[in-house]
Amino acid sequence: MRAIQQEHWGGPDTMRLAEIARPTPLPTEVLVKVVAAGVNPIDYFSREGQAYVQALTLPFVNGWDVAGIVEEVGYGVTRFRPGDRVYGMPWFPRAAGAYAEYVTAPSHQFAPMPTGSSFTEAAALPLAALTAWQMLVDIGEVAPGQRVLVSAAAGGVGHLAVQIAKSFGAYVIGSARAAKHDFLAALGADETIDYTTTDVAATVREVDIAIQMHGGEPALRMLETLRPGGILVNAQAAWTPGMAKRATELGVRASGYLVEPDRADLEALTDLVEKGQLRPHVESVLPLEQAAEAHRLIEQGRTTGKIVLTVSEPGHVPEA
Repeated sequence: MRAIQQEHWGGPDTMRLAEIARPTPLPTEVLVKVVAAGVNPIDYFSREGQAYVQALTLPFVNGWDVAGIVEEVGYGVTRFRPGDRVYGMPWFPRAAGAYAEYVTAPSHQFAPMPTGSSFTEAAALPLAALTAWQMLVDIGEVAPGQRVLVSAAAGGVGHLAVQIAKSFGAYVIGSARAAKHDFLAALGADETIDYTTTDVAATVREVDIAIQMHGGEPALRMLETLRPGGILVNAQAAWTPGMAKRATELGVRASGYLVEPDRADLEALTDLVEKGQLRPHVESVLPLEQAAEAHRLIEQGRTTGKIVLTVSEPGHVPEA
């Protein structure tokens, strides 16, 4: 099968289109024909060999976001049959190999694709939407009427976090460049703030939950926006030394976070999509062969929503 293989750590040009062996599903696993694969910032961190992706060893095939069609089921699988449309974020943080024509993974790491979603839309969801859901719901315990501050609100995780928080009845404040404020308002954000011209930490107050996508000093400052007892959920806590100590000093809470595959959470996200409360914005769609260009785009940090790779043609599959 065709795959984008990584044989050396480094820049985008270290990724190579290669022919590698097609995997075979073990008992409890499914073989999925990948139609589309989402691209995330963790993908280029992985490509560079950064420390917190030590679960990866060379050579490997990058990518975790998968949307495709079940090709074969292993012994014991009862949830899916060949021909089913599925999506998921298998194996994270171990290599899933989404930048390839086929992947295998335990059936419980996939869910049926949302009715009415295209493969491109479904591939844009798993890692970013699971991240947003788990930060807001599992850790933050978002509730109606709470004030939620989302940093990088127009990005892959952020634009989904805005929608998820709104689905719970929260008041959402989104931080993004001014050019993206109309986009956030259309997603339901109640308030927007331009972090390039305004000191967010000095301006926003009485926040119940702050969703922080960057580490270091900006994350420490974000603690100042919280009400007493409020919580900062930081996706890059490993790069934010002193976070717990500073939170204690301010009388607030802080939590690190790393996304996990979770069938129940995927099914909850599917429900939101099918109710019309959640939809990914796909800024760019590129063929598998242009994975390096996709990485160059996402490394610029200016992507609105998601970038998706098209991997295979779905073939003659009945419409969902």
